[in-house]
Amino acid sequence: MAILKFRVYLEEDDAVYRDIAIKHTQYFLDLHLAILKAYEFDNKHQATFYRSNDAWQRGREISLAVYEKSYVVTPLLMADTTIGSEVSDPNQKFIYVYDFDKNWFFLVALIQISKEENVKLNYPAITRVEGIGPQQYGTKSLLGEKFTDIEEKFDLTEARDGFGEESDEADSSDEKEENTEDAEGRGLDDF
Repeated sequence: MAILKFRVYLEEDDAVYRDIAIKHTQYFLDLHLAILKAYEFDNKHQATFYRSNDAWQRGREISLAVYEKSYVVTPLLMADTTIGSEVSDPNQKFIYVYDFDKNWFFLVALIQISKEENVKLNYPAITRVEGIGPQQYGTKSLLGEKFTDIEEKFDLTEARDGFGEESDEADSSDEKEENTEDAEGRGLDDF
């Protein structure tokens, strides 16, 4: 049985990725759920895969469900399509889109094919995690509903003519220089 290892990149940042090992007989639905788990996303939104090439152009769609009736070619369904049936190249690529409102784009690249199954792993398995993944709903989801933005405010009314408190310090240092003159009217710098 072939084990396929995919690297799933966040589209905006290729330093953030997850490696997922999956059996070639498993379905795209399994890969979809593994990606969501790897990036700690919920399973509440629409999703689709596109077969792709080296230029990351969209090809045949493999969808979670049939979302529109206006498809020119009806997409394959994730629950019915095995991973191995859509891998025709040892460098096969897919584009994965999750949550059509937020448009989370992931680039999925086949990086390894092996014949040996690791008996310790439950496939699909997340085998590597690199970088801090994005928060699905932003920072508010991390901090909860009690989070409020803190805004720093500065009083600029005293800072007229480009000087604030610093100008008072500069005036007092000028006075100190005048006080350091000796009795003959010479400054310390004259010595």
